[in-house]
Amino acid sequence: MPQAVTMDKIVAFCKRRGFVYPSSEIYGGFRSSYDYGPLGVEMKRNIKEEWWRSTVHVRDDVVGLDAAIIMHPKVWEASGHTATFNDMLVESRTSGRRYRADHLIEEATGADAEGMSAEEMTKIIAEDDRIKDPVDGGRDFAPVKPFNLMFETYTGPVKGPENVVYLRPETAQGIFVNFKNVTQTTRVKVPFGIAQQGKSFRNEITPGNFIFRTREFEQMEMEFFVKPGTDDEWHDYWLEQRMD
Repeated sequence: MPQAVTMDKIVAFCKRRGFVYPSSEIYGGFRSSYDYGPLGVEMKRNIKEEWWRSTVHVRDDVVGLDAAIIMHPKVWEASGHTATFNDMLVESRTSGRRYRADHLIEEATGADAEGMSAEEMTKIIAEDDRIKDPVDGGRDFAPVKPFNLMFETYTGPVKGPENVVYLRPETAQGIFVNFKNVTQTTRVKVPFGIAQQGKSFRNEITPGNFIFRTREFEQMEMEFFVKPGTDDEWHDYWLEQRMD
């Protein structure tokens, strides 16, 4: 009788065969961080190269870009990330653990908590006895509050508000802020695309699921710019290209 494939078995296989190792393992590991071993790094490289070939090299309407990981903080203000790139955080006063409030509500009640305000989630958690701390079963929670997912750091030798910068949480903004540069230095005209591969960082409240939800990850992304009124046509085109 075939044995069930579990996540634990997949993780063990990946380590045993040299695909993925827990990061900093000799010091006890570091949650949600992984290193790619000899076979893993080759597999990852093959995937990236094939994606780049099929997205950029074989087309004449897509060009490549490699934007900086740390950009001017105004980029993230203009995109709305500074103000709204949040998950709702709730802390258990009994265990000290922090959870995504929407996940806690959905797993306990089956209700869809997406789009709820912090106040609405706080009220539901306080009133619904089914919602408990997964660790100790406690029901004493602090009020829900927004938690910004961007990693914050500083440039230069002085730590202060004027030197705050962020590790990019996505690659798309690097594409958008370079739109003018690309159109002025190449022959592309709308409709055309800009593709990019690179690291992004999100300070997830509850990372997990092996390499499928981590705080440091790589993206392969292409933004395709079209003339107004043709977006549905191009959307269908790219669905067919990617799903075929």
